[in-house]
Amino acid sequence: MRRAGISWALLLAGCAGTPSVSGVRGASPRPEVPWTPPADLIPKVAAADTSARAAVPPDLSGRIRNLTLTEIVDLGLRNNPTTRLAWANAQTAASVYGSERGAWLPSIDAQVDASRLKTTASQGRTAVEQSVLAPSVTLEYLLFDFGGRRGRVGGARQRLVAASFAHNAAIQDVVLQIQVAYFQYLANRALLEAQRTTVEEARTNLTAAEERRRVGLATIADVLQARTAASQAQLDFQTIEGNVQTTRGALALSLGLPANLPYDVDSSAAIAPVAPLADSVNAIIASALQGRPDLAASRAEVEAARAGITEARGALLPSLGFSATGGRTYATTIPDGADSYSLSLGLSIPLFNGFSRQYDLRAAEFETEAARARSESLKQDVVFQVFRAYSELQTATRRVRTSEDLLASATQSNEVALGRYKAGVGSVLDLLAAQSALASARAQQVEARLTWSVSLAQLAHDAGVLDPGVESPLRLTTDTTAAPSR
Repeated sequence: MRRAGISWALLLAGCAGTPSVSGVRGASPRPEVPWTPPADLIPKVAAADTSARAAVPPDLSGRIRNLTLTEIVDLGLRNNPTTRLAWANAQTAASVYGSERGAWLPSIDAQVDASRLKTTASQGRTAVEQSVLAPSVTLEYLLFDFGGRRGRVGGARQRLVAASFAHNAAIQDVVLQIQVAYFQYLANRALLEAQRTTVEEARTNLTAAEERRRVGLATIADVLQARTAASQAQLDFQTIEGNVQTTRGALALSLGLPANLPYDVDSSAAIAPVAPLADSVNAIIASALQGRPDLAASRAEVEAARAGITEARGALLPSLGFSATGGRTYATTIPDGADSYSLSLGLSIPLFNGFSRQYDLRAAEFETEAARARSESLKQDVVFQVFRAYSELQTATRRVRTSEDLLASATQSNEVALGRYKAGVGSVLDLLAAQSALASARAQQVEARLTWSVSLAQLAHDAGVLDPGVESPLRLTTDTTAAPSR
């Protein structure tokens, strides 16, 4: 007995220890020791290139190295999890609405009961054996309930509308995200090309300094300064080269694809002409208030909350229901079966339940007020967003024109400084200053065009007119006096 007791104690102690997972201790034995998972919990990942290419549809795989903006937007909408999440939420809301609409129809259920019984002989009674089979059908239908059913169905309908508008808003958000990542990638590529030109110019300046020193017109200090400038230009080039790869990976991320996807994009959108906006800010605000899907979703949420008031108020009032049951019983003593039925018309009158229904109505009323306040707040935010985006686009348009003038002046200044230095009448400091100003002007022009492209996309998004086709209905014109054109 003593040995048995010890064995049971050891067994219970083992059962109370850390449980195992697939034959491996389920947790680390000590805080400083990492947990080693079993082999079956380590996912088998295919080759990175294979998994990346699998996400690209066949119709685009042949052009994977030269995707247009329209194609990458289409690719992103297919793969970005944001759109899938919003679509799944809309489908869920649609199913809930379909379920709630069933309250307008009767419910019919069938039931079959089968039993076998045998009684015990007692007090002069003989034992009885009997088999019973009783199929039945029950119908229940709510005839009238003072709006409770209408409120539930109406609330589900409005929540479906809100979820569908939220899906549209998610699509516009993803399109904007992709466009911003696309323009940033193109801007870094343009900066890389501009910096490559700067590197070549720095090498030209170094060659000129070395030539002047060779003929005795310059000192070693000029050569060292020119060499330092060339090294700095090369270092900046390498930094921008890394930024290109980073923004390329960020663009792939916005598409919902692996960052190591071997792809590239067409840069024709980067050279699109910059034009001022023809639409007035008031017209764009009016368009936004009418077409913003998130604003429409907030209005649907208000209507859903109002339907909740109708539902809560209906719970305080009587309801009238009807039920009917028909069946047939087969038994050993009734081999041919016997019919049975019942009809019921019931009036349910809520009397008292601890004031819960009254508080439900009060909560629904305040929820409606809160939804109305959220919608009004979003409306004001939409007006501000459009106004801000409009102002930023106007500023970006002017900055593009100014950056072009700056680049032209810096180019001429650099040419003059290089010519003077080669002729022996200019200093190396003047040459390096002109070269630095030219490099800065190139970068500012690229940044100005990037800001303009992003600002235009942001305004289209804030106005609620940014669609997957990438074609913005905002009107641009070639100059401030020309007739507006699409």
